[in-house]
Amino acid sequence: MKIVIVGATGTMGKYLAGAFEKDHEIVRVGSSGGDIRADITSLKSIEHLFEEVGSFDALISTAGPSYVGPWNSMTDKEFRKGLEGKLMGQINLVLVGQRYINAGGSFTLIAGALTTDPQRNFANAAAANGAIEAFVRAAAIELDKGIRINAVSPTVIEDSPQYFPYFPGEVPVTMRALEYGFRKSVFGAATGQVITPR
Repeated sequence: MKIVIVGATGTMGKYLAGAFEKDHEIVRVGSSGGDIRADITSLKSIEHLFEEVGSFDALISTAGPSYVGPWNSMTDKEFRKGLEGKLMGQINLVLVGQRYINAGGSFTLIAGALTTDPQRNFANAAAANGAIEAFVRAAAIELDKGIRINAVSPTVIEDSPQYFPYFPGEVPVTMRALEYGFRKSVFGAATGQVITPR
């Protein structure tokens, strides 16, 4: 399979690229590195990305810029960071990517446990996560050619200890559990699902 990983230079993306490259052709996409550079907050950049990639079988997105900071001082501009990045960036990957993906292919987006288990300083990410989950459910009933779409929704992951203080009492998701959440989406039969790695 030809798998496009958007966010391939980040913690999750780098791990997944390494796990999947043994058996599949991986196209690494990052904002500052990888096989192709792309800014998912720019529709033009996303269109250029798919022109370079051409046809593909699966897309994984682990990219999702959002604003981290206290609610009582958050501004409109700061809140829009998650809407334009994690939300619209990923939605546009699907809106444009559906013209290039092969029949029977799949999209896997990144959401997060903050949707149902909010933490301080993450209101922006929580809102974007919830919207991604709703989008996945709605898009699943309209995508044609057997194309599937799911979201993976982890809590804090073990390889990102810098976030542990924000998630008191939360048991970090192992990278292996995260990988198998993505495997379930990419290689399984589910669509319109929110997959929660344990």
